Amino acid sequence: MALTATSPSVSTAVGLGISFGVQDGVDDMWGRKPKDAAAAHAQSPSQLKEATHQARVEAAERTNVIIDLRDAELARLELLNEALNPLFAEVPPEVDLFDRGISRGETPRLWIDALAHVAMGRDKRLYRFLHDSRMGRRVLAESYEIPDVVQAVTTYLARRLVERQRALEADPDLLARMSNRMARHYRWRRRRRTLAVLAIGFLAGVAALFALAAVLSPG
Repeated sequence: MALTATSPSVSTAVGLGISFGVQDGVDDMWGRKPKDAAAAHAQSPSQLKEATHQARVEAAERTNVIIDLRDAELARLELLNEALNPLFAEVPPEVDLFDRGISRGETPRLWIDALAHVAMGRDKRLYRFLHDSRMGRRVLAESYEIPDVVQAVTTYLARRLVERQRALEADPDLLARMSNRMARHYRWRRRRRTLAVLAIGFLAGVAALFALAAVLSPG
């Protein structure tokens, strides 16, 4: 019968019950992970990267919502502006009290003159006719219906026309002085509106580009 020689160290290890057949046990004993587990961990996507990508998508969606809300405000103000066309057609051409127009800033407004304007409420559906004076801002009318706001603007225009007539009767030279001052004021307002429109258009374009880049970004 053939005998197989065994080294003393191996025999001693076998006698002590130490197994050399399980490599994973040795790796675990020395704190090393199996190669397959390490590769799987390296290939799994980072939770932080996924969360960052999701945050970018949500930010882009919020930007789109803000733009949509502003567009809705502008659309409603434009409808009101069209409804006011017949009213302003009745204003005598020599009367320059009113300067109607829509400003497309952060908060869109339909200006009736330098002191009164219509803005949308927080729900973007309520029309608010506001007037600025030395005593502060006050609400002249609030309504969800365009005819109600048109009636409020009609009343405001009639009062302004009566005030103008009384002022001219008391001071015949008032019109000439006011014309020069108001002409300068309206020129400045038109210039400011033009700059505001250009600025808003530029910012909207930049926001749209950032939103698109955030959505298309791989993470």
